[in-house]
Amino acid sequence: QVQLVESGGGLVQAGESLRLSCAASGNVVNIYNTDWYRQAPGKERELLAAITSGGTASYADSVKGRFTISRDSAKSTVYLFMNNLTPEDTAVYSCHADYRHSDTEIRNFWGQGTQVTVSV
Repeated sequence: QVQLVESGGGLVQAGESLRLSCAASGNVVNIYNTDWYRQAPGKERELLAAITSGGTASYADSVKGRFTISRDSAKSTVYLFMNNLTPEDTAVYSCHADYRHSDTEIRNFWGQGTQVTVSV
C-alpha cells in the first residue's frame, strides 16, 4: 500500500509558474509509474504527464513544452513544473500511482488533489 500527498497548488497570476509535488509513502518501491491529472469544473479528468520508475517521461500534447514532470527517488516525490500558466490551467491537480502488488496484480492509488487557480 502507498499514500500520495499533493502540495504546491495555490492562486497565481497568468504568466507565473508553480511546482506541484506528489510525495509517496509506504511501499514506494512497488510504484512503477506516476501520473499527473487535472480536472476543471464541468470537464472530464485530463491526463497531463507520466513518469516511469526508470525516469521516462511522457506528456499530453496540450502541455508538452510548458509542463515538466520529474522525480526525486531519494525523496519518493514526483514533481510537475508548470510554466507560463494561463486561466485555462485552473483545475484540481491530482497524482496517481500504478502499484505492483504482486507479479499478477497492479493497483491504483490517488492523492487528494491540490487546487491551482490562475487569474488574469
